[in-house]
Amino acid sequence: MNLSLEFLIREPKIKLDKNPLLLLLHGYGSNEADLFSFAAELPEEYYIISARAPYNMQYGSYAWYAINFDADENKFSDLDQARESRDLIAGFIDELIATYPIDTKNVTLLGFSQGSILSYAIALSHPEKIKNVIALSGYANEDIIKANYPTNDFSHLRIFHSHGTVDQVIPIDWARKTGPFLKKLNIDAIYKEYPIGHGVSPQNFYDFKEWLVEDKIVS
Repeated sequence: MNLSLEFLIREPKIKLDKNPLLLLLHGYGSNEADLFSFAAELPEEYYIISARAPYNMQYGSYAWYAINFDADENKFSDLDQARESRDLIAGFIDELIATYPIDTKNVTLLGFSQGSILSYAIALSHPEKIKNVIALSGYANEDIIKANYPTNDFSHLRIFHSHGTVDQVIPIDWARKTGPFLKKLNIDAIYKEYPIGHGVSPQNFYDFKEWLVEDKIVS
């Protein structure tokens, strides 16, 4: 079937009338196979779908938006491409819901690095589409969230965000600013740090999985 993004899918092993969706968004320079390695360990009632970013960097590497360097080697992101990817993923969620028997009230985004930054942008721009966000090794970038976002209803949105204390790619200070930003919006968020670099430790995986399972028990 031709949807707007390439993806890998693990169908739910426990079939319900409508199953929850867990959409995986990889980081810069990676691909859809990366986070899909989590699929076997994730709850069996979910559709696990791992999307491939649209910008081809060759040799199996993809990006949601370009990261460029100026003459002084300062990094900057292509925010127009980031906003385009934000809208592309939001539309892709609608396509998935039209294609599979997905519970529209139970959609979770799990993003790493660039995928994490976009997960925040999508959830804060469209909280009616997203129930949970698992944001790993990223931060909330206000410049790529839709302009009217502070007026949105975030009462049903939950966020688990985490970062490595020795992350050499995205400074931990950026991640630490996200907590107060979410608190100001009265979003139900939990933040954890791990003694690792730019990656996901076994403890990090265990913690976000427990958080996701806990949501099922509460709801």
